[in-house]
Amino acid sequence: MSDLDAFRAEIRAWLEENCPAEMREPVRDEGDVCWGGRNFKFKSEAQKTWMERCAAKGYTVPDWPKPYGGAGMSPAEAKVWREECARIGARPPLSSFGIWMLGPALLKFGTEEQKVHYLNQIARGEIRWCQGYSEPGSGSDLVSLQTFGEDKGDHWVVNGQKIWTSYADKADWIFCLVRTDKSNKYQGISFLLFDMTTPGVTTKPIKLISGNSPFCETFFDNVVVPKSQIVGELNRGWDVAKYLLGHEREMISGAGGGDRLNAIGAVVARNGLEDPILRAELAQFDVDALAYACMGEKFLDEAKVGRAHPAQPNMMKYAGTELNKRRHELLMAAGGATALEWESDRTSGGTPARSWLRTKANSIEGGTSEVMLNVISKRILDLPGA
Repeated sequence: MSDLDAFRAEIRAWLEENCPAEMREPVRDEGDVCWGGRNFKFKSEAQKTWMERCAAKGYTVPDWPKPYGGAGMSPAEAKVWREECARIGARPPLSSFGIWMLGPALLKFGTEEQKVHYLNQIARGEIRWCQGYSEPGSGSDLVSLQTFGEDKGDHWVVNGQKIWTSYADKADWIFCLVRTDKSNKYQGISFLLFDMTTPGVTTKPIKLISGNSPFCETFFDNVVVPKSQIVGELNRGWDVAKYLLGHEREMISGAGGGDRLNAIGAVVARNGLEDPILRAELAQFDVDALAYACMGEKFLDEAKVGRAHPAQPNMMKYAGTELNKRRHELLMAAGGATALEWESDRTSGGTPARSWLRTKANSIEGGTSEVMLNVISKRILDLPGA
């Protein structure tokens, strides 16, 4: 038996013993997702137990170094962990912008003190983050942002506004792009971290067509941010921001992926779908989703050996966005009139319809599809600009 086979057997045995049966059921609604944070309320004892057991072993962030709350797994071991979790249908023990976006940025750009302080809190589910990037008038053209931090010696005083700040009303802290030099558009932005309970920070939810409000407007009125809470160099926050955006796009693209355990064709077929054309469309989707997942694994393998193209996250984001929208279009078609219900118990409060409407934002958030296609055409296909 190879070392990796032995590791797989160890992980499989641990999962069988420690993953509660309830945590092996598909996620049905937002309450089934464990976001962590100081104000998070666990939906069930099983959800709490699963998160705590994984955090104790470093399995919430298996490939992070052990001093920062991870399990120190190699890329190959982390892949085994993902495969074994998928084999039993285990839910992610912890979902977090800290894990998906800020964590990788801190690992690359953070000081040792910042890594030890923030990453361990993220890994244990003690702190929930939101992202302060977009502003009114500064979405795709993010470098035009106007939120300004005035230098006051040992701290900045931040004033401005962010928009489309996902879960800002539930977050504990924000990682935020702030202009600290008005004379330089690209090199005058800094990457700051601050507590959402800091005086002067307020949020206002934005209701979407899905009827839910994950997005917020966020306002800063003379917010004091200590100088120790900058990540990377002063006025070089755009370097951190671009690196983080790559991970955000990978996160968004993950919604489009497929696996044999959760193929939508099989799920819908079990409910007796008879329309042969729709059944064929579902089967084609599952084939495309599996191909997409294989592409993702290929890109990960290339990244491990330093052969990844920097625009690959853009490819993944665009393709994953289109797949996820297509997934929900098919689920709505297969659900018939039931899928159109908005508040019924049998649809968990209209989850199919609300989720379908929510996917419309996928092609906007994290960089619009038009911007992704421009990057792909220029940087991968080497096509000339307009």
